[in-house]
Amino acid sequence: MAQRESTFLNMVVTLLVITLIAGGTLGYVYTLTEAPIAAAKEKAQKEAIKTVLPEFDKLSAPFKVLAEKGGDSLDFFVAYKNNELVGTAIKTYTKKGFGGLVTIMTGIDKEGNFYGYQVLEHAETPGLGSKMATWFKNTEKPKQSIIGKNPKTTKFEVTKDGGDIDAITASTISSRAFLDAIVRAYNTYEKNLESNSGNKK
Repeated sequence: MAQRESTFLNMVVTLLVITLIAGGTLGYVYTLTEAPIAAAKEKAQKEAIKTVLPEFDKLSAPFKVLAEKGGDSLDFFVAYKNNELVGTAIKTYTKKGFGGLVTIMTGIDKEGNFYGYQVLEHAETPGLGSKMATWFKNTEKPKQSIIGKNPKTTKFEVTKDGGDIDAITASTISSRAFLDAIVRAYNTYEKNLESNSGNKK
């Protein structure tokens, strides 16, 4: 009986030591990789802003705006050229993707139309929902492109739901999610237009 208790105690101690070593190793690896990962995300974000807006020479400090219908705040970046407003980049999101969260950087020009977008993060099905990265910016197919359009004049829903935008083939859920994120950005932009432009009355 004493031998069995001794064996059990040895197993517990061994497992505890292994757990502590594994935890310490994971913590060390996280510390080593945290800064490079953050730097890579920051770089990707800056590059995304450049691709979704007209040419600019000055970018405001980022600021957060509460989403139009509540939920998490959106990040806004106002761009200028020769001190004239050229557009606003907005980091938006949706949680309605087939794989959950989708994060998108989108740009709205000074006329209020979508100038561009870039998908930053998603877990959509490769080859299907992942096509959102290019599908909605194909200006050769106006029914699926959002470029140059805005929800005031175009119904930003898939045609299957009575909207004006063609969904990605076999990926209606991902398409709905993408448009949900885009409309969230636009509605929040419209609601906060005065602060977005950097002008105060």
